[in-house]
Amino acid sequence: MSYFEKFLKTNQAYADLHGTAHLPIKPKTQVAIVTCMDSRLHVAQALGLALGDAHILRNAGGRVTDDMIRSLVISQQQLGTREIVVLHHTDCGAQTFTNDAFADQLQRDLGVDVHGHDFLPFTDVEESVREDMAILRQSPLIPDDVNISGAVYDVDTGRMTEVI
Repeated sequence: MSYFEKFLKTNQAYADLHGTAHLPIKPKTQVAIVTCMDSRLHVAQALGLALGDAHILRNAGGRVTDDMIRSLVISQQQLGTREIVVLHHTDCGAQTFTNDAFADQLQRDLGVDVHGHDFLPFTDVEESVREDMAILRQSPLIPDDVNISGAVYDVDTGRMTEVI
């Protein structure tokens, strides 16, 4: 049995408990969280969020990319969010490679030349949060009155530390 087949069975049990409550399309807290895809970070539980509370946007490294900004603009302009939290974490996979080394690996393994492509690796997790907050603050698509905060989540302790 594949994991997907297991997910379908598990989902049926979840749906039975979920009921038929219709949550509003707009997030209750008016917050969008930009974070990593890391499986050790359960954002809703870590921040005490329930279904319908916030938009949680995830990608490798939790980096602010053009597509992340696209999602944030929709979140704000169509769905009413007024705050953005950039949440990176310790021991991130984006800290384990460089662009050149990864491009070399992809050339070897896949026969594809992606030299010159930025996969957004980083070495300092706090600095990566600051960089992403700066990108958001400088974007003409993110209004000046949107509150932008940042933090680092420690995957070993579950604690979150604010980054200024």
